[in-house]
Amino acid sequence: MNEALLVSNLVLWIVVVVLAGIVAALVRQVGILYERVAPAGALVLPQSLAFGEAAPIVDAEGLDGTVRAIGAAHPQGRSTLVFFLSPTCPVCKQLLPALRGIARAESGWLDVVLASDGARAEHAAFVTRERLDEFPYVLSTPLGVSYRVGKLPYAVLVDGGGIVRGAGLVNSREHLESLFEAAERGVASIQDYVEGARA
Repeated sequence: MNEALLVSNLVLWIVVVVLAGIVAALVRQVGILYERVAPAGALVLPQSLAFGEAAPIVDAEGLDGTVRAIGAAHPQGRSTLVFFLSPTCPVCKQLLPALRGIARAESGWLDVVLASDGARAEHAAFVTRERLDEFPYVLSTPLGVSYRVGKLPYAVLVDGGGIVRGAGLVNSREHLESLFEAAERGVASIQDYVEGARA
């Protein structure tokens, strides 16, 4: 009986040691995978505004009739996130709750402006349907052209001095927040930061 107990304990310890080795190997592989898979940021398109350049200043009329100088330096030094969207863009609609959260969380230093072009009535109905009254909403074809918007949803972060701090195609909250992270680190995109850290 003692021999059977001794053999079973020995087999159990062998199994435990083998499992510990497998767990250690898996932990190592997860670490390697984490290094290889960089965080996803806003997709910087070839035609995007360049990091550090002066933002084009475009006078854009809002749905409320006021004219805003998008891209101009802000008197209080506040940054502006210009979010380009369309009433027919499903991804744009999915990002609206994230924009609301960002506007609340970053209200001390950031203004969020929604931008589009097209028929005023369609956009007014969109604002009502999605309850977007809290955001300035401008309609301007020259704004999209000047900011080199090719696909939607697209966002441009302009600092208080009118300098572009980030721009790109944004499909998730992570992409939106990557613009702030890149600006804080002084790089054009999170991908640039990761490549610089690896070098």
